[in-house]
Amino acid sequence: MAFGRALKRRAKAAIAPLLFLALVGYFAWNATHGAHGLIAYAQRQQLLKQAQDDLAQVQAEKTEWERRVEALQSDHLDADMLDERARAMLNLSDPGDIIVPYGDKDRLW
Repeated sequence: MAFGRALKRRAKAAIAPLLFLALVGYFAWNATHGAHGLIAYAQRQQLLKQAQDDLAQVQAEKTEWERRVEALQSDHLDADMLDERARAMLNLSDPGDIIVPYGDKDRLW
């Protein structure tokens, strides 16, 4: 009988620390694996870096297009660029021209 009482007393004494340990474990797991945890934070940082790289690439492309459009404005029309674009769009060349074909990676357009 005394053994049963001692066992009950020890079980009651262990309940509070076990509940506290389970609660700490739950919060620790959520701190690493939860929706706002460390792993999700690392994934968001990776997505942010990728988005920033994409933004830089798009801004560079936009700047290039702005430069090309500016060169085709009527107040500063570049005759060489206009001639080049007209020939490229019409797929024509002058019989005296020397044509050097470029690969796909070397094309500007």
